[in-house]
Amino acid sequence: MIWLAVAVMVVLGAILGARAMKPDGTLDDFLAWLPKRQASFDRQGGSQVLLVVDKDDLIKRRLETVRNDVRSLLRDARIGYAGLSGSGREVRVRISDPAQIDAAKTALKIFTDPVAGANPIKEMTLDEPEPGLLRLSVTDDGVKLRTSMALVRSMEVVRLRLRDGGAFEPIVQQQGDDRILVQVPGLQTPVRFKEILGRTGKLTFQMIDASWPLQDALENRPPRGSSVLFSQDDPPVPYLVEDRVIVSGENIVDAKATSSYTNEPVVSFNFDSKGRARFAQATSQNVGKQFAMILDNQVLSAPIIREPILGGSGQISGNFTKESANDLALLLRSGPMPVGLKIVEERTIAPDEVQN
Repeated sequence: MIWLAVAVMVVLGAILGARAMKPDGTLDDFLAWLPKRQASFDRQGGSQVLLVVDKDDLIKRRLETVRNDVRSLLRDARIGYAGLSGSGREVRVRISDPAQIDAAKTALKIFTDPVAGANPIKEMTLDEPEPGLLRLSVTDDGVKLRTSMALVRSMEVVRLRLRDGGAFEPIVQQQGDDRILVQVPGLQTPVRFKEILGRTGKLTFQMIDASWPLQDALENRPPRGSSVLFSQDDPPVPYLVEDRVIVSGENIVDAKATSSYTNEPVVSFNFDSKGRARFAQATSQNVGKQFAMILDNQVLSAPIIREPILGGSGQISGNFTKESANDLALLLRSGPMPVGLKIVEERTIAPDEVQN
Protein backbone atom coordinates (compact mmCIF):
# COMPACT_ATOMS: atom_id res chain seq x y z
CA MET A 1 0.00 0.00 0.00
CA ILE A 2 3.02 2.29 0.37
CA TRP A 3 3.32 2.64 -3.40
CA LEU A 4 -0.33 3.67 -3.61
CA ALA A 5 0.14 6.37 -0.99
CA VAL A 6 3.19 7.67 -2.83
CA ALA A 7 1.27 7.75 -6.11
CA VAL A 8 -1.55 9.70 -4.50
CA MET A 9 0.89 12.22 -3.07
CA VAL A 10 2.56 12.67 -6.46
CA VAL A 11 -0.78 13.32 -8.15
CA LEU A 12 -1.84 15.78 -5.44
CA GLY A 13 1.53 17.52 -5.67
CA ALA A 14 1.16 17.92 -9.42
CA ILE A 15 -2.37 19.31 -9.03
CA LEU A 16 -1.38 21.76 -6.30
CA GLY A 17 1.75 22.79 -8.18
CA ALA A 18 -0.27 23.54 -11.28
CA ARG A 19 -2.89 25.18 -9.06
CA ALA A 20 -0.35 27.91 -8.31
CA MET A 21 -0.71 29.11 -11.89
CA LYS A 22 -4.33 30.03 -11.21
CA PRO A 23 -4.52 31.12 -7.57
CA ASP A 24 -7.71 33.15 -7.80
CA GLY A 25 -10.24 30.33 -7.78
CA THR A 26 -11.24 27.10 -6.10
CA LEU A 27 -9.59 23.76 -6.80
CA ASP A 28 -12.73 22.66 -8.63
CA ASP A 29 -12.46 25.74 -10.83
CA PHE A 30 -8.91 24.79 -11.68
CA LEU A 31 -9.69 21.16 -12.49
CA ALA A 32 -12.38 22.37 -14.90
CA TRP A 33 -10.12 25.08 -16.29
CA LEU A 34 -7.45 22.76 -17.75
CA PRO A 35 -9.69 20.90 -20.23
CA LYS A 36 -11.47 24.18 -21.03
CA ARG A 37 -8.24 25.61 -22.35
CA GLN A 38 -7.75 22.64 -24.65
CA ALA A 39 -11.41 22.85 -25.67
CA SER A 40 -10.90 26.52 -26.51
CA PHE A 41 -8.05 25.62 -28.87
CA ASP A 42 -10.03 22.74 -30.38
CA ARG A 43 -12.96 25.08 -30.99
CA GLN A 44 -11.14 28.15 -32.30
CA GLY A 45 -8.10 26.66 -33.93
CA GLY A 46 -4.94 28.74 -33.69
CA SER A 47 -1.19 28.35 -33.82
CA GLN A 48 0.77 25.33 -32.62
CA VAL A 49 4.55 25.19 -32.23
CA LEU A 50 6.71 22.29 -31.08
CA LEU A 51 10.01 23.30 -29.46
CA VAL A 52 12.95 21.02 -28.66
CA VAL A 53 15.84 21.61 -26.28
CA ASP A 54 19.08 22.35 -28.14
CA LYS A 55 21.30 19.82 -26.38
CA ASP A 56 24.47 21.10 -28.04
CA ASP A 57 23.74 24.52 -26.56
CA LEU A 58 22.87 22.96 -23.20
CA ILE A 59 26.17 21.05 -23.03
CA LYS A 60 28.13 24.11 -24.17
CA ARG A 61 26.61 26.25 -21.43
CA ARG A 62 27.19 23.59 -18.81
CA LEU A 63 30.86 23.27 -19.80
CA GLU A 64 31.28 27.05 -19.59
CA THR A 65 29.97 26.97 -16.03
CA VAL A 66 32.13 23.98 -15.10
CA ARG A 67 35.21 25.61 -16.61
CA ASN A 68 34.67 28.77 -14.54
CA ASP A 69 34.06 26.68 -11.41
CA VAL A 70 37.24 24.66 -12.02
CA ARG A 71 39.21 27.89 -12.30
CA SER A 72 37.80 29.17 -8.99
CA LEU A 73 38.25 25.86 -7.13
CA LEU A 74 41.89 25.44 -8.18
CA ARG A 75 42.73 29.05 -7.38
CA ASP A 76 41.11 28.77 -3.94
CA ALA A 77 43.14 25.61 -3.30
CA ARG A 78 46.28 27.37 -4.57
CA ILE A 79 46.89 24.74 -7.21
CA GLY A 80 48.81 25.81 -10.30
CA TYR A 81 47.30 24.86 -13.65
CA ALA A 82 47.46 25.54 -17.40
CA GLY A 83 45.52 24.72 -20.54
CA LEU A 84 42.02 24.89 -19.05
CA SER A 85 39.65 24.22 -21.94
CA GLY A 86 36.30 22.70 -22.81
CA SER A 87 35.02 21.02 -25.95
CA GLY A 88 32.60 18.27 -26.89
CA ARG A 89 31.49 16.93 -23.52
CA GLU A 90 34.79 17.46 -21.71
CA VAL A 91 36.65 20.01 -19.63
CA ARG A 92 40.39 19.47 -19.45
CA VAL A 93 42.99 21.08 -17.21
CA ARG A 94 46.70 20.39 -16.83
CA ILE A 95 48.08 20.57 -13.29
CA SER A 96 51.48 22.28 -13.26
CA ASP A 97 52.99 20.48 -10.24
CA PRO A 98 52.73 16.65 -10.24
CA ALA A 99 52.81 16.75 -6.44
CA GLN A 100 49.45 18.59 -6.48
CA ILE A 101 47.55 16.06 -8.60
CA ASP A 102 45.83 14.40 -5.63
CA ALA A 103 44.92 17.78 -4.14
CA ALA A 104 43.46 18.81 -7.50
CA LYS A 105 41.38 15.63 -7.72
CA THR A 106 40.06 16.31 -4.23
CA ALA A 107 39.16 19.90 -5.15
CA LEU A 108 37.32 18.76 -8.30
CA LYS A 109 35.58 15.79 -6.69
CA ILE A 110 32.50 17.96 -6.16
CA PHE A 111 31.63 17.51 -9.85
CA THR A 112 31.51 13.73 -9.56
CA ASP A 113 29.35 13.55 -6.43
CA PRO A 114 25.94 12.03 -7.27
CA VAL A 115 23.09 14.53 -7.53
CA ALA A 116 20.69 13.87 -4.68
CA GLY A 117 17.28 12.45 -5.46
CA ALA A 118 15.20 9.26 -5.50
CA ASN A 119 17.72 7.85 -7.99
CA PRO A 120 21.05 9.65 -7.47
CA ILE A 121 22.64 10.64 -10.77
CA LYS A 122 26.33 10.98 -11.48
CA GLU A 123 26.50 13.98 -13.77
CA MET A 124 30.24 13.93 -14.47
CA THR A 125 33.24 11.63 -14.28
CA LEU A 126 36.83 12.59 -13.45
CA ASP A 127 39.88 10.77 -14.80
CA GLU A 128 43.52 11.31 -15.72
CA PRO A 129 44.03 10.26 -19.38
CA GLU A 130 47.71 11.13 -19.17
CA PRO A 131 50.01 12.18 -16.30
CA GLY A 132 49.10 15.65 -15.06
CA LEU A 133 46.02 16.05 -17.27
CA LEU A 134 42.64 15.88 -15.53
CA ARG A 135 39.46 15.39 -17.52
CA LEU A 136 35.86 16.01 -16.45
CA SER A 137 33.31 14.37 -18.76
CA VAL A 138 29.54 14.87 -18.86
CA THR A 139 27.68 11.55 -18.68
CA ASP A 140 24.53 10.62 -20.62
CA ASP A 141 22.63 10.72 -17.32
CA GLY A 142 24.08 14.17 -16.74
CA VAL A 143 22.72 15.40 -20.07
CA LYS A 144 19.29 13.97 -19.21
CA LEU A 145 19.37 15.66 -15.80
CA ARG A 146 20.30 19.06 -17.20
CA THR A 147 17.73 18.70 -19.98
CA SER A 148 15.00 17.99 -17.44
CA MET A 149 16.02 20.97 -15.32
CA ALA A 150 16.21 23.28 -18.33
CA LEU A 151 12.84 22.09 -19.61
CA VAL A 152 11.04 23.08 -16.40
CA ARG A 153 12.49 26.59 -16.40
CA SER A 154 12.01 26.99 -20.17
CA MET A 155 8.30 26.20 -19.89
CA GLU A 156 7.99 28.87 -17.22
CA VAL A 157 9.72 31.44 -19.43
CA VAL A 158 7.57 30.46 -22.43
CA ARG A 159 4.40 30.99 -20.38
CA LEU A 160 5.61 34.38 -19.18
CA ARG A 161 6.52 35.53 -22.68
CA LEU A 162 3.23 34.40 -24.17
CA ARG A 163 1.17 35.92 -21.39
CA ASP A 164 3.12 39.19 -21.40
CA GLY A 165 2.93 39.29 -25.19
CA GLY A 166 -0.86 39.24 -25.13
CA ALA A 167 -1.61 35.59 -25.91
CA PHE A 168 -5.02 34.56 -24.57
CA GLU A 169 -5.04 31.31 -22.58
CA PRO A 170 -1.93 29.73 -24.15
CA ILE A 171 -1.39 26.00 -23.59
CA VAL A 172 2.19 24.99 -22.72
CA GLN A 173 2.80 21.28 -22.24
CA GLN A 174 5.83 19.02 -21.95
CA GLN A 175 6.15 16.47 -24.73
CA GLY A 176 8.50 13.59 -24.01
CA ASP A 177 11.86 14.24 -22.35
CA ASP A 178 13.02 17.30 -24.27
CA ARG A 179 10.11 19.00 -26.07
CA ILE A 180 7.53 21.67 -25.36
CA LEU A 181 4.20 21.91 -27.19
CA VAL A 182 2.78 25.45 -27.38
CA GLN A 183 -0.78 26.14 -28.54
CA VAL A 184 -2.29 29.62 -28.77
CA PRO A 185 -6.08 29.59 -29.41
CA GLY A 186 -7.29 31.96 -32.11
CA LEU A 187 -3.81 33.06 -33.24
CA GLN A 188 -3.47 32.81 -37.02
CA THR A 189 -0.29 34.91 -37.53
CA PRO A 190 2.38 33.39 -35.25
CA VAL A 191 5.46 35.07 -36.78
CA ARG A 192 6.14 37.42 -33.85
CA PHE A 193 5.49 34.75 -31.22
CA LYS A 194 7.80 32.31 -33.00
CA GLU A 195 10.56 34.90 -32.95
CA ILE A 196 10.03 35.63 -29.26
CA LEU A 197 10.01 31.94 -28.31
CA GLY A 198 13.06 31.17 -30.42
CA ARG A 199 15.27 33.81 -28.78
CA THR A 200 17.37 33.06 -25.74
CA GLY A 201 17.06 36.62 -24.42
CA LYS A 202 20.44 36.61 -22.65
CA LEU A 203 21.44 40.20 -21.90
CA THR A 204 24.88 41.06 -20.50
CA PHE A 205 26.81 44.24 -19.75
CA GLN A 206 30.52 43.96 -20.55
CA MET A 207 33.42 46.38 -20.93
CA ILE A 208 34.92 47.21 -24.31
CA ASP A 209 38.58 46.13 -24.46
CA ALA A 210 40.53 49.24 -25.51
CA SER A 211 43.92 47.73 -24.65
CA TRP A 212 44.22 45.84 -27.95
CA PRO A 213 43.91 47.09 -31.57
CA LEU A 214 40.54 46.05 -32.96
CA GLN A 215 41.95 45.50 -36.44
CA ASP A 216 44.59 43.14 -35.07
CA ALA A 217 41.90 41.18 -33.24
CA LEU A 218 39.90 40.92 -36.48
CA GLU A 219 42.82 39.89 -38.68
CA ASN A 220 44.58 37.58 -36.24
CA ARG A 221 42.99 36.62 -32.97
CA PRO A 222 41.65 38.54 -29.98
CA PRO A 223 43.69 38.60 -26.76
CA ARG A 224 42.92 36.09 -24.04
CA GLY A 225 39.87 37.15 -22.06
CA SER A 226 38.24 39.10 -24.89
CA SER A 227 36.13 38.31 -27.97
CA VAL A 228 35.07 40.06 -31.13
CA LEU A 229 31.31 40.61 -31.28
CA PHE A 230 29.22 42.40 -33.87
CA SER A 231 26.32 44.80 -33.65
CA GLN A 232 22.84 44.28 -35.08
CA ASP A 233 23.40 47.08 -37.58
CA ASP A 234 23.49 46.64 -41.34
CA PRO A 235 26.39 46.34 -42.01
CA PRO A 236 27.34 44.98 -38.56
CA VAL A 237 29.95 46.91 -36.58
CA PRO A 238 32.70 44.90 -34.80
CA TYR A 239 33.65 45.43 -31.16
CA LEU A 240 36.39 43.91 -29.03
CA VAL A 241 34.60 43.01 -25.81
CA GLU A 242 35.96 41.70 -22.52
CA ASP A 243 34.54 38.27 -21.71
CA ARG A 244 33.98 39.23 -18.06
CA VAL A 245 30.33 40.01 -17.39
CA ILE A 246 29.71 43.05 -15.19
CA VAL A 247 26.03 42.33 -14.68
CA SER A 248 23.43 40.28 -16.58
CA GLY A 249 19.78 40.45 -17.49
CA GLU A 250 19.04 38.06 -14.65
CA ASN A 251 19.52 41.06 -12.35
CA ILE A 252 16.82 43.08 -14.14
CA VAL A 253 13.54 43.26 -12.23
CA ASP A 254 11.54 45.41 -14.65
CA ALA A 255 11.77 46.59 -18.24
CA LYS A 256 9.46 48.54 -20.51
CA ALA A 257 9.47 50.15 -23.93
CA THR A 258 9.42 53.94 -23.85
CA SER A 259 10.76 56.92 -25.82
CA SER A 260 13.96 58.94 -25.52
CA TYR A 261 14.10 62.74 -25.44
CA THR A 262 14.46 62.58 -29.25
CA ASN A 263 11.29 60.47 -29.42
CA GLU A 264 13.20 57.34 -30.47
CA PRO A 265 12.04 53.96 -29.10
CA VAL A 266 14.22 52.78 -26.20
CA VAL A 267 13.95 50.17 -23.44
CA SER A 268 14.11 51.36 -19.82
CA PHE A 269 15.08 48.90 -17.09
CA ASN A 270 15.70 48.59 -13.36
CA PHE A 271 18.26 46.38 -11.60
CA ASP A 272 17.75 44.42 -8.41
CA SER A 273 19.94 45.35 -5.43
CA LYS A 274 22.76 43.03 -6.49
CA GLY A 275 22.77 44.33 -10.06
CA ARG A 276 22.57 47.95 -8.88
CA ALA A 277 25.62 47.52 -6.64
CA ARG A 278 27.69 45.79 -9.34
CA PHE A 279 26.76 48.31 -12.02
CA ALA A 280 27.45 51.26 -9.71
CA GLN A 281 30.90 49.86 -8.89
CA ALA A 282 31.79 49.15 -12.53
CA THR A 283 30.67 52.55 -13.82
CA SER A 284 32.41 54.35 -10.94
CA GLN A 285 35.70 52.63 -11.78
CA ASN A 286 35.46 53.11 -15.55
CA VAL A 287 34.36 56.71 -16.18
CA GLY A 288 35.37 57.75 -19.69
CA LYS A 289 35.49 54.16 -20.92
CA GLN A 290 33.08 52.31 -23.18
CA PHE A 291 30.90 49.36 -22.28
CA ALA A 292 28.62 47.16 -24.35
CA MET A 293 25.04 46.01 -23.89
CA ILE A 294 24.91 42.56 -25.51
CA LEU A 295 21.84 40.50 -26.37
CA ASP A 296 22.39 36.93 -27.51
CA ASN A 297 26.00 37.69 -28.49
CA GLN A 298 25.10 40.77 -30.54
CA VAL A 299 25.96 44.30 -29.42
CA LEU A 300 22.85 46.42 -28.97
CA SER A 301 24.74 49.59 -28.08
CA ALA A 302 28.13 50.61 -26.73
CA PRO A 303 27.89 53.92 -24.85
CA ILE A 304 30.69 55.77 -23.05
CA ILE A 305 30.38 56.00 -19.27
CA ARG A 306 30.14 59.76 -18.68
CA GLU A 307 29.62 59.48 -14.92
CA PRO A 308 28.94 56.79 -12.31
CA ILE A 309 25.48 55.24 -12.72
CA LEU A 310 24.29 54.76 -9.16
CA GLY A 311 20.49 54.70 -9.39
CA GLY A 312 20.09 51.13 -10.58
CA SER A 313 18.22 52.07 -13.75
CA GLY A 314 19.14 52.73 -17.35
CA GLN A 315 18.11 52.71 -20.98
CA ILE A 316 19.01 50.56 -23.96
CA SER A 317 18.97 52.41 -27.25
CA GLY A 318 19.50 51.15 -30.76
CA ASN A 319 17.76 51.00 -34.09
CA PHE A 320 14.51 49.95 -32.46
CA THR A 321 11.02 50.07 -33.86
CA LYS A 322 8.17 50.28 -31.36
CA GLU A 323 7.54 46.56 -31.84
CA SER A 324 11.17 45.50 -31.43
CA ALA A 325 11.48 47.68 -28.30
CA ASN A 326 8.36 46.03 -26.88
CA ASP A 327 9.75 42.59 -27.73
CA LEU A 328 13.08 43.32 -26.03
CA ALA A 329 11.33 44.61 -22.91
CA LEU A 330 9.23 41.44 -22.88
CA LEU A 331 12.36 39.25 -23.14
CA LEU A 332 14.00 41.08 -20.26
CA ARG A 333 10.93 40.87 -18.02
CA SER A 334 10.53 37.13 -18.56
CA GLY A 335 14.22 36.42 -18.06
CA PRO A 336 16.56 34.45 -20.34
CA MET A 337 15.89 30.94 -21.52
CA PRO A 338 18.18 28.54 -19.63
CA VAL A 339 18.89 26.81 -22.93
CA GLY A 340 18.32 27.38 -26.63
CA LEU A 341 15.04 26.05 -28.03
CA LYS A 342 14.62 25.06 -31.66
CA ILE A 343 11.32 25.04 -33.53
CA VAL A 344 10.91 21.57 -35.04
CA GLU A 345 7.27 21.80 -36.09
CA GLU A 346 4.70 24.54 -36.56
CA ARG A 347 1.09 24.53 -37.66
CA THR A 348 -1.64 27.08 -38.11
CA ILE A 349 -4.96 25.37 -37.57
CA ALA A 350 -8.14 26.98 -38.91
CA PRO A 351 -11.37 26.63 -36.89
CA ASP A 352 -13.04 24.63 -39.65
CA GLU A 353 -10.06 22.25 -39.71
CA VAL A 354 -10.54 21.50 -36.02
CA GLN A 355 -14.27 20.95 -36.42
CA ASN A 356 -13.75 18.60 -39.32
